[in-house]
Amino acid sequence: MTAIHPTAIISTKAELDSHVTVGPYAFIGDDVTIAAGTEVRHHASIEGPTSIGKDNLVYQYASVGAAPQDKKYAGEPTSLEIGDGNTIREFVTINRGTVQDVGVTRIGDDNWIMAYVHIAHDCQIGSHAIFANNVTLAGHVHIGDHVIMGGFSGAHQFCRIGPHAFIGMYAAVSRDVPAFVMLGGSPAKPHGINTEGLSRRGFDRDVIRRIKNAYKLVYRSGERLADVIEELERQVEGAPELGEFLASIKASERGLQR
Repeated sequence: MTAIHPTAIISTKAELDSHVTVGPYAFIGDDVTIAAGTEVRHHASIEGPTSIGKDNLVYQYASVGAAPQDKKYAGEPTSLEIGDGNTIREFVTINRGTVQDVGVTRIGDDNWIMAYVHIAHDCQIGSHAIFANNVTLAGHVHIGDHVIMGGFSGAHQFCRIGPHAFIGMYAAVSRDVPAFVMLGGSPAKPHGINTEGLSRRGFDRDVIRRIKNAYKLVYRSGERLADVIEELERQVEGAPELGEFLASIKASERGLQR
């Protein structure tokens, strides 16, 4: 049965599965739906419209689904969607979307979101990402699967960070980061590819070598990016694992962090 502490405040317009746990003094507002196995700990606040999937853990004092911090926001019915198996630690803030974008902030599955992280309106977060303490994402940021962001790092509005990228502590990301790239410093600069992360995830040596060569082509060859893209398109035919790297480069709208 649903385990709701008697001091928790639950809207009659919220829908909680019968296997949801809600701790003391937690607040769950209108138009919030929470699936089985999710636990909301004491003093956490969840506002809607927000949908939360299965087996999530929302720690104390987190603020999930509040209105976007955008002066243009005028109360439009935007939303937040959170998948399954996410950990949302203390004092995390996650805002709903805006009508200037798709209207929905989305977070995938199995993400580890540590204390004081801020995920702004309209961010699109993949799965299996790790955000260390105090990571800050401005509005409209896109984060791929398996991205790791170190403590106090941040991303400017509309930036895209590709799958398996690694962003070092305190790094300030102001442009797009391709898949697999490791970035550090402020302003952030590329420092090769995320070799250790790829090894841990089962990428074999030959695949990693091909990704390293592709990285050198983009960042060290001195060639025009358009020419580099043409060369990578030829290489992808014989090395499909480069597809993610190439796709993240072609999707860039702000230009690459170089």
